[in-house]
Amino acid sequence: MKNVYLFLAVFFISITSIAQSVTIKGTIVDETSKTPLEAATVFAEKVSDSTLITYSISDRAGLFLLETESSLPEMRVNISFTGYAGYSKVVKINSSEIDLGTIPLGLQAESLSDVVITATRAPITIKKDTLEFNVKSFKTKKDANVEDLLKQLPGVEVDPDGTIKVNGKPVNKILVNGKPFFGNDPTIATRNLTKDIIKKIQVTDTKTDSEAFTGEDGEQTNKTINLTIDEDKNKGIFGRVAAGAGTDERFEYAGLLNYFDNDLRVSVLGGGNNINSPGFSFGEIQRLFSNTRSVSFNGNGSFNVGGRSFGGGQGITNSRTAGVNFANELWKKTDITTDYFYSASNSYNDEVTQRENILPDNRFITNSISSSDSNIDSHTVNARFRSEVDSTFVILFRPEFSYNTGLSNFDSNEESRTIDGELTNQSEASTQSDRTGTNFQGELDFTKKYGKKGGFVRLGVENNINKDVNERFLFSNTEVFGDTPETITRNQFTDGENTDNGFQVSADWRIPLIEKKLFLNAEYTYEQNTREDNQSVFDFNETNQNYSDFNLEQSTDFENKNSSSEPELGLQYQTDKLRAGFSAGYIHRTLESDDALRDINFENNFDALTLSSNFRYNFTKQSRAYISYRLRNDAPSVNQLSPFVDVSNPLNTIQGNPNLSPSNNHNIYLGYNSYDFKTQSGVYSYGNATFTNDRVVAQTTVDENFVRNTTYTNVNGNYNLNFSIGVNKQKKVDSLQSIRYGLRGSINANRNVNFNNAVQYASRTVTYSPSVNIAYILKDKFEFRPSYTLNYTENSFNLDLFEGREYVRHTINLFTTATFFKKLEWVNDIDYNYNADVAEGFEKSILFWNSSLLYSFYNDAFTASIKAYDILKQNNNTRRTATQDYIQDTQSTVLQRYVMFGLSYKFNTLGKKGETREFNWRRH
Repeated sequence: MKNVYLFLAVFFISITSIAQSVTIKGTIVDETSKTPLEAATVFAEKVSDSTLITYSISDRAGLFLLETESSLPEMRVNISFTGYAGYSKVVKINSSEIDLGTIPLGLQAESLSDVVITATRAPITIKKDTLEFNVKSFKTKKDANVEDLLKQLPGVEVDPDGTIKVNGKPVNKILVNGKPFFGNDPTIATRNLTKDIIKKIQVTDTKTDSEAFTGEDGEQTNKTINLTIDEDKNKGIFGRVAAGAGTDERFEYAGLLNYFDNDLRVSVLGGGNNINSPGFSFGEIQRLFSNTRSVSFNGNGSFNVGGRSFGGGQGITNSRTAGVNFANELWKKTDITTDYFYSASNSYNDEVTQRENILPDNRFITNSISSSDSNIDSHTVNARFRSEVDSTFVILFRPEFSYNTGLSNFDSNEESRTIDGELTNQSEASTQSDRTGTNFQGELDFTKKYGKKGGFVRLGVENNINKDVNERFLFSNTEVFGDTPETITRNQFTDGENTDNGFQVSADWRIPLIEKKLFLNAEYTYEQNTREDNQSVFDFNETNQNYSDFNLEQSTDFENKNSSSEPELGLQYQTDKLRAGFSAGYIHRTLESDDALRDINFENNFDALTLSSNFRYNFTKQSRAYISYRLRNDAPSVNQLSPFVDVSNPLNTIQGNPNLSPSNNHNIYLGYNSYDFKTQSGVYSYGNATFTNDRVVAQTTVDENFVRNTTYTNVNGNYNLNFSIGVNKQKKVDSLQSIRYGLRGSINANRNVNFNNAVQYASRTVTYSPSVNIAYILKDKFEFRPSYTLNYTENSFNLDLFEGREYVRHTINLFTTATFFKKLEWVNDIDYNYNADVAEGFEKSILFWNSSLLYSFYNDAFTASIKAYDILKQNNNTRRTATQDYIQDTQSTVLQRYVMFGLSYKFNTLGKKGETREFNWRRH
């Protein structure tokens, strides 16, 4: 072992000692006015083969600084700036510090060669609000996909589950040549399109199609990435097929076929597995394992990926998916993008739960055992039609249709006992349900720009038509003990149908007061939503052996209508540096409910003021600060308002409160982000505060037999605060090695007012989450990515009966890749979690290790793989949940250790790589 350490030490010293530190600086100015040029791209490359060495961006004073470790005798320094002629100079490296002095740039000549010069070789270009990366400037391993490429870009972070952040802001949209690619799942593009077909990566604030057309500000909290395909590689067929089989009857298969012909794009995909990896993935290397660990499950046991539903929850899921994506320009400036998705799943889960319920003057224990299985099928069609009639008028149409069916079975047994072990109630239930859902929603927008001062008129129409039909069989037996014992037996059939239909009409008018600077915005929105809830419950008739006895008490036949109108008026001011706006609106809302089975009809009217303001200031082209404020109100749902008594659960009777008021939400959002390309470092900070008055909460009372009665009421004093700050830096050690690291800290504090057995209390939770991540990359040979996160949580209450708690959780992750002989790759993904606060009998720590070996052959067209999941067999899916009024321990079915053997084949008939073109750079 000592010899190994000695070898590594000698190796790292040897590859760094021959290089020397080199600094090249200068100042870039306009040739005529002598004013500094901010955000010019400066990069150094090898003279022999134009390999990128390092790059930087000039600051407000036009200063730039290139820093690197190199043993080269000379370098070529290039400068590019939009609208100006390029600059190139071969610099002799005869000193560790080289000053190029003042460099004047003249305006670009109107020739094609000059246009190509500016845009082609510069690694980074800043164009107004767009940050553009030149893909060829960033080296990755062979056969890299877009996600691998994004990890190399400055300021970009990619989490194991595929979530992308640019300088701390999440990316919520991925486009390919400006068009959507397979709906809302960005990982289909980032994990299945290869780097070698991409020419540019463009990063902007997320905008709607209409906002992009009119030049309005987009979202301040999210980013959009557009992948621009190289013209030489935008015609042909490419794709991949893969399959794997493993121990414990585990399997996976996937295929992706793409046909690109300039504006025409057709993609077909399909896949399936029984390893809890939803959506579409080839399952190679970390992609498979990250999916398995990062799925977010819903409370009913289902989960969603990119808007498509799968079943399974915490158990084992066999999922299948297939899809087609089509995009084309029908005629000049008129294009269509559409996709179809089919998803299906079969899942099962067994779960054991123990809950300690905390009351103001008592505690009781609830134990439950449940078993579930489900089958879900879903068909979804999306489309986007955009027609730019002329340079001032655009039409957008976005329809979406889905059809879903589901079969499920659920069996449960539950009991409640006093803290001394005395049985107070128990129940058993068995449910079989069959449901069919159809959903349609459409958006139609007309946007017309007028004049040359920035004015426009926009008309939008949206509608949704949803229908859900369900049939359910229920058998349950509930026993309540104590002084008034009771046994409730139900053998029922429910024939249900829910419809939810709505529409919205909106009109916006922007009036320029000062040309392209100050605007008056006038908006009006009318919205109406009608929901019908028909649940016909029939009890089993022992005489005729049929479900023929109509149960009026548990049946419903509601029609609920929610309509609102809101005029709004505002001012917007914008310059290159500053953007500020303020608007005020007045909303009138009417809620109506009609119960056809009972004499329960009511109408409530609500009026409220809405406010919105925003401020953004650009210090430089790489740094800006912003703050926004919004006042919005949320009306109570009709179920919360209706005095109807819901007795469907014998242990929890629910009744609405018609005297509820709407909630008022005050939200403040502020942030600052900056990236210094000169030092390859960035900093970002974001804060968000929401204060809610008249929040609607459940108010539950529990009787001596622990049977609950629930209604709703308004409370004040709720808030949620969160703040995060992060820094990241990238440093090239030399031409082979680079290091990236990031530090992040966040604080989340919230105060919630609730009730416990009719006693009002407030709980306060504060969570501190510092984290650090490091990435060491040795060209395309080795990656070493450790990270650490600490979560420290404090819970406190304003009632003495609730005990404050503290929780500490440590999470360490290590991801490594190592390539041997250019053909063999070894990948490891290791997670260690430690929680000292779990109950006795539960594991305090878990070490979760996944590993894979991949071997490429036959000109790298084939890849054979061996993957091991949960090598140490520590995945037990046992978890503890603690809130202000209960502590719950749960154990459920979990995916166990397996080993899988796989084979994938990729094919590509896209155009050959274009040869490096010669450019007439301005020589000095």
